[in-house]
Amino acid sequence: MPLTPDLVEEIRILTLFDPSTTLAGIKVHSSTAEPAAVVAARRLHDKGLVTLPDGGYLTERGQEAAEHARALFALLAAH
Repeated sequence: MPLTPDLVEEIRILTLFDPSTTLAGIKVHSSTAEPAAVVAARRLHDKGLVTLPDGGYLTERGQEAAEHARALFALLAAH
């Protein structure tokens, strides 16, 4: 599977969530965020990873995806 710019942006959005709590969400403001971020947040919502089209909170599945993203970054940054 190729790592497309769309997937990279979705991963970037997932990493914006605070890993220490499920009670903190994010808001991707269409008036101030990059267009790619706005569309990525909507795709994450369509995939069932966040609760709202403009971010909101991670779903259970989204929390798992964010944990995997953080783990991958930690592995790659270790060397």
